[in-house]
Amino acid sequence: MRGYAVMFGLASLALLANSYFKAMGPEGTDFLAFWGAGHVTAAGDPAAAYDLAVQEQVQTGTGSEGWFVFVNPPPFLFAVAPFGVLPFPLAWIAWVAMTFGLWAWASIRAFPRLWPLVVIYPGALLAAGHAQSGLLTGALLVTAAHELGRREAVSGAAIGALIIKPHLAVLAPFWFAGGGKWRAFFWAGLSALTLVAMSWLVFGTQTITGYTTSWRASGALMEGINNDFLLRQATWFAQARIFGGDTVAMFTGIFSVALAIIVALAAWRRFAGVSRATGAAVLAATALASPYLFNYDLPFLIFPTLWLVERGLRDGFRDWEKLLLVILYFAPYATRAAAMPLGVNLMPVASLLLLWLVWSRGNTPRAA
Repeated sequence: MRGYAVMFGLASLALLANSYFKAMGPEGTDFLAFWGAGHVTAAGDPAAAYDLAVQEQVQTGTGSEGWFVFVNPPPFLFAVAPFGVLPFPLAWIAWVAMTFGLWAWASIRAFPRLWPLVVIYPGALLAAGHAQSGLLTGALLVTAAHELGRREAVSGAAIGALIIKPHLAVLAPFWFAGGGKWRAFFWAGLSALTLVAMSWLVFGTQTITGYTTSWRASGALMEGINNDFLLRQATWFAQARIFGGDTVAMFTGIFSVALAIIVALAAWRRFAGVSRATGAAVLAATALASPYLFNYDLPFLIFPTLWLVERGLRDGFRDWEKLLLVILYFAPYATRAAAMPLGVNLMPVASLLLLWLVWSRGNTPRAA
């Protein structure tokens, strides 16, 4: 696996370079939204991060014909403001390098023996190519899962920092409450409230109210059935909407999130109170918990995937488990690449399979 990791890693450098040159072209890239918001924030006008006219002017000023709406909450401006000082081509490189480094550091701390499989994880390389927020949020989720049994305050604070993309933390209250991890629960709340208060204090009321106007842009994205947009999403809701319409999608989404919440509550009993094992289950279930999730949001799936590898190396692999793990390891990248040709994004199926593999490990003799 280490040998294949080296070969795949080298090939991925070429893919990443291709992503960079495309991002510098006329079509632009999602990162323009982050850079544009950071640019006006660093210039002293954070409210302009949510001003569509200003953002169009700033982002197309880079030579891009396209531009992107910034829809993240104001605390995210703390993360992007330093990159807004840099020229856009350098900012892209710096953002990808720093967020990938942070995610890799958190993941290698969790699985030091398996570090080659961390650094070339396809889900992370996909996120790097998009220069999106998935590596940053993935680092926070992996940290939360790894630290819960060691330092509850750190785990909780990492979850609270997901206020920058809160739908990724929807299972955390059930996870912490189900295990009686009230210290982590407290620190999650304190971390989130502190970041909101700091953003209000530093960026002002106008920025907070400006953020609420971005909800209209988010709503517009979700209105109607745009297959190209829905195929980029990695949720049961989005795929059900393509084939069954709004009503079918709504009930499918409700069932998906209900299943995820049940997992978060029941994981403690299933895994005899072992925090690391419950973390693997909850992070696997997180991919099912939101109707709005893209393949580039999935670097956090490194934790349940490598937890299964770790368990297999320790206790022995089950029939077909190695093959399934190889498939799931490549799934975030492969399902996104195949979505347009196939007319369906199969990542929700892969996420459900990953959750089942983790959950089924709870009844093995050495579950604890």
